[in-house]
Amino acid sequence: MMSSNVSASNAEQYVEERLLNGLFTGSLNQHKELLDVLEEVDARVIKQSTLLHVGVRLGKVDWVEELLARGADPQLTDDNQVDALSSAKEMVCRFPENWDCSQVLKLVTLVQRRDQVMMNRLQSSSSQSTDYKTSVDMSKHHIESLRSSVEALRQEMKSIVSQLSSSLDEVKAQVCGRDTLLRFLEEAVTSTAENVASMKCGPFGETVVNLLPSNMANARQKCVEAMLRKTEIMYGDGVDIMRRYYGRIFDEDDCTACIMKYLSGDDRVKVLVDCESSHIGRMKDKFVNLDGTRENGYHWISFCDLVTDAVYLGAKVCWDNSEKGVAARLARSLSLLSFKFAFGNRGLPYEHSNTESESEWMRALQEVVERRKRGGRLHWYINYALEQRTQFAKVCWLAAVVPEISIHDGSAEGRGKLQEQAPLLLSMFSNQVVPTLLAKARVSPLSISC
Repeated sequence: MMSSNVSASNAEQYVEERLLNGLFTGSLNQHKELLDVLEEVDARVIKQSTLLHVGVRLGKVDWVEELLARGADPQLTDDNQVDALSSAKEMVCRFPENWDCSQVLKLVTLVQRRDQVMMNRLQSSSSQSTDYKTSVDMSKHHIESLRSSVEALRQEMKSIVSQLSSSLDEVKAQVCGRDTLLRFLEEAVTSTAENVASMKCGPFGETVVNLLPSNMANARQKCVEAMLRKTEIMYGDGVDIMRRYYGRIFDEDDCTACIMKYLSGDDRVKVLVDCESSHIGRMKDKFVNLDGTRENGYHWISFCDLVTDAVYLGAKVCWDNSEKGVAARLARSLSLLSFKFAFGNRGLPYEHSNTESESEWMRALQEVVERRKRGGRLHWYINYALEQRTQFAKVCWLAAVVPEISIHDGSAEGRGKLQEQAPLLLSMFSNQVVPTLLAKARVSPLSISC
């Protein structure tokens, strides 16, 4: 019997740890099933803080809304005697322009106000009870009052959800060529996934938030230098050239930076470079592409060999290919390598056992296929992915065009094109690939924070 209790306790702790990790690195939809099996929604997960405390401090509107709907108590305090409402107010004061923080404060305020109304009703009904009522009558009266209050709370939560949905639609409508919600998610993942280590060993809150900006330049340098150590210049003298390429990939966009962060901590990475040529022919004259076709290395600027885990690059800029073009091809090759290492599925951007994710990627592929059938304009990188002979190659190349386009066209313009031409593709990369790479990065989170 004791063994059974210990096992149950360990299982509950495992669920809590996974949910805490999900708050930092994953989406709510990916963790709803875990919330369903969580026995205590107000379980203390870190420094006497509940999941609601953490969600409020991270500005996770969807998580806070779900936890409150499941009965999370906003009046519980952490080891600093701070409750969820106080934390929400503090975050709004520190980040007054942050839309998420203001919505979280609104949610917590409404629920706490509702709880207070419920309490006042119970106290009022108790004080107004007459002496001739039996204890049974009083209990029934209190139960009915409580039921009424709970139903009123449910209606209030529905109203909140409706208001939030309306607000989200307004935000989307105000932004041209960009999915602001995805951007918020990326920024949250990039900034908070690295915070886990410092939260476990240092003060929770202001110290963490203030630590990240001062580390940005240092983080960039560490990633670039780590990649240079994995790079072998086969021809020419190109250390400075490669430093520029890696720096461009790190700086341009969140999704390209996370690829650098992940690969910089993996000892399996190797990059072979010819700095005297704009192709890889001298290093790899013949190779087999992902769809099984035989290719000539003299026609390729960069290629990722998923068999030997090596990336090849012809780093020289020539008249028909700019430095950003070379960096884009390098970003594509590095992306394919990161997919193989992180997901362990031959280079596909999802794990073999994750059938739900596989279906979503098939939908992303079908989305661009249908657009091309209708005559819709597609970036030529996307068209190249669709020209592959096998579905495996199409999905691999399609996932890799997100960082490739972001580098070639610039973050803002590239994301605008992706949002217009392949919104589901951009969503899958932002919501699944980016969190997975950051969660599985082997380098110290604080050393690579953005």
